[in-house]
Amino acid sequence: MGNCLEFLLLESMAYTLSPSPAGPIGTQYCVCKVELSVCGQNLLDRDVTSKSDPFCVLFIEVNGKWTEIDRTETAVNNLNPAFSKKFIINYHFEEVQKLKFALFDQDKSSMQLSEHDFLGEFSCTLGMIAAQELSDNRVITLSMAGRKLDKKDLFGKSDPFLEFYKPGDDGKWMLVHRTEVIKYTLDPVWKPFTVPLVSLCDGDVEKLIKVMCYDYDSDGGHDFIGEFETFVAKMCEAQDTLPLELECINPKKQKKKKNYKNSGIIIVKSCKITRDYSFLDYILGGCQLMFTVGIDFTASNGSPRDPSSLHYINPMGTNEYLSAIWAVGQIIQDYDSDKMFPALGFGAQLPPDWKVSHEFAINFNPTNPFCSGVEGIVQAYSACLPQIRFYGPTNFSPIVNHVARFAAQATQQVFAAQYFILLIITDGVISDMDETRHAVVQASKLPMSIIIVGVGNADFAAMEFLDGDNRMLRSYTGEEAMRDIVQFVPFREFRSAPKETLAKAVLAELPQQVVQYFKHQNLPPLSSEPV
Repeated sequence: MGNCLEFLLLESMAYTLSPSPAGPIGTQYCVCKVELSVCGQNLLDRDVTSKSDPFCVLFIEVNGKWTEIDRTETAVNNLNPAFSKKFIINYHFEEVQKLKFALFDQDKSSMQLSEHDFLGEFSCTLGMIAAQELSDNRVITLSMAGRKLDKKDLFGKSDPFLEFYKPGDDGKWMLVHRTEVIKYTLDPVWKPFTVPLVSLCDGDVEKLIKVMCYDYDSDGGHDFIGEFETFVAKMCEAQDTLPLELECINPKKQKKKKNYKNSGIIIVKSCKITRDYSFLDYILGGCQLMFTVGIDFTASNGSPRDPSSLHYINPMGTNEYLSAIWAVGQIIQDYDSDKMFPALGFGAQLPPDWKVSHEFAINFNPTNPFCSGVEGIVQAYSACLPQIRFYGPTNFSPIVNHVARFAAQATQQVFAAQYFILLIITDGVISDMDETRHAVVQASKLPMSIIIVGVGNADFAAMEFLDGDNRMLRSYTGEEAMRDIVQFVPFREFRSAPKETLAKAVLAELPQQVVQYFKHQNLPPLSSEPV
């Protein structure tokens, strides 16, 4: 089975933090999605009246125990299966990831592996099979149809599907993609599908690929209709108004029948190559993450002079607010070239007239609220505490709208140049929930994400509500958010954990939020190669 394992680097998705206490906090490693294709050759035959029906199970070692990750489909009646299901897993460069591929002969419909015959297994590390790291982020979208295909069923028409193959390193054809089956037709129209270009042809548009057409049979003995060979550059000639037609040939029929023409026509209705940009593509392309901090100075926090206060700075020089600022800020500051960050406060009375403000610069310079790096935010925060009076209520919407105004200006960009991140650190229940919901829904249309860290032991049900992981947030007018842009994390769950753990949890959804926005707006990275 080892010769049939293919590794593809799909895309760089995120980053983790170095677990080593000796290294600087914020040391980053790539986390990549990889795609593993599996096939088998000359498998054991465990069935009496037919061949084995193999499927493959992928396990990964977690804390010394094998944990199942995923399974392929079952290849019915086949000792040389080429599984179309790909295994997609995270590839951590800094970890030794032990994998095990186990093959079973399916005997029952049970999900319990003990109910199936074991055929064999193969163990290795992910690094061992990472023979070809491919950073090509191009994808190909194909729209295919058929016309006048051969009739294969006695009491009906055919049930056609297509299989796409590329030549492997050993010279044998390797299955890349299988379409869905279209029932009872000789003129099928398959759903458009998208695959990485490296999957289909190793990124070489002149490389020969083979397309085979079959009539589906439930017993696995699919009837061969015909085949043809082509290459991506040729298929790209197809356009919506001028499709490409390719003859589907059955070589055996061609040899036997003198007047044989073809077994039908396969039509490439359209073929488009685009780039599937990842988070790191945007970052490495020059996108700046514009970081703003919003700090809750409401009276429920307690007086900063009182050791029980959430704003009390202990002899170690920290508190939960500072811990959250450090954990998040030290990651994000690496993605902003000038490292100048606005730091805003809300819910406090300000000198000299002691009016309540829900949107003030903690350095008391409203025309220039920027702090130099995370250290600058910490210094401004510490200097601000004795100069203000904690008050209330806990209004979020002014700060959300403040950052949204700047994010709205960035919607004029023609490249992915800026993305805004608002970190709100708060101890309590939101007072202006309706206004905040509305502000978040409007912000979801902008290059902007909101991270909320809840400090203390309050009831954070409202924060969970804003974090639309389970259902999309709606404003009080009924308008639905364009996308989920809020990530809420309660600090109390990380009090005894390393700082890296909090940062990973807080920033978990940020890469996909960045990618989602720029893809929806069809904005490429600042520096990107044309397709």
